[in-house]
This record gives sequence, structure tokens and C-alpha cells, in this order.
Amino acid sequence: MSPIAADIVLAVCLIAGLPLVLFGLPGLWVMVLGVIGYGALTEFHSVGAGTIGAVVVLAFLGEIIEWWLGFRFAERYGGSRRAAWGAVLGGMVGAGIGLPLPVLGSVIGAFAGSFVGAALFEYAGVRRADAALRVGVGAVIGRVAGAATKVALGIVIAVIGVYAALR
Repeated sequence: MSPIAADIVLAVCLIAGLPLVLFGLPGLWVMVLGVIGYGALTEFHSVGAGTIGAVVVLAFLGEIIEWWLGFRFAERYGGSRRAAWGAVLGGMVGAGIGLPLPVLGSVIGAFAGSFVGAALFEYAGVRRADAALRVGVGAVIGRVAGAATKVALGIVIAVIGVYAALR
């Protein structure tokens, strides 16, 4: 395959990956596949095991940090482990259902789902609306922090991919 085609595959994956992270989709993994695909299409002349290992580790790190922040903020705002799991599950359901808005619907759905999931799971345990609402707010803050962290790691993955392509 031509080097131009490999460049296009890499560019599309890197550019598409960052917005996917915001939608609660596996954007970092799209970026990783773009780097690996670029390497395969160029016979791994400039993308080696170190580059692939680095982007895979960064993507895993992004997933771990996102989950940890969700749990951490739900707990920091007074929530139980049950509420933290509610935030995670609610965020996934919310992203899947989304709102009937183009592009932003799944983003808003993920944040709303995190809030509702954490609040409902916390309310089921403590039966106090004020505590449940506070935990829901914490879950949304955790979701925002997790998304921001994953976008930052996505930028690092993109820089690594572009650097490898330019070598």
C-alpha cells in the first residue's frame, strides 16, 4: 500500500479518536489501532514494538484512570461503592441511549447517566435525597475529570503516532 494511504489511515484514526473519547466510546483504542495500522501498512519501518507498547500502555492507563476517578469522586462526595458502580453503569447506559441531539446527545447522556446512576444507587442505600444528589454531582465531576484525562492521553498518543510517521 502507498505511504499516502498509510498517512490517511493514521490521520483519520487520530482525528476521530479524540471526539470518540468525549462520547464515551473507545476513542483511545481507535487511535491505538491507527498507530498499529500505520505500522503494518509501512512494514513497521518507523513504528516498532516500543511505539506500539507506549500507545497501548497509555490507552490502558486512560481506562484505569477514568474508572478510578469515577469511583474516587463519587466516594469523595459521600457516596458508597454501590453509588460508584451506579455512576459507571449509568454513564454507560446514558452514553448508549443518549439524547436526540446530533453529536452531543451521547455526551450529555453519559454525564446525565452518571449522575442518575450514582444518585439512584446511593438513594437506594441511604434513603436521603440530599446525600444522593451530592453523590450524583460528584459522579459527574469524576466523569468530566476522567474524560479530560483521556483526552490528554489521546493527545499524547497522537503526538507519538505523528512522531513515528515523520521519522
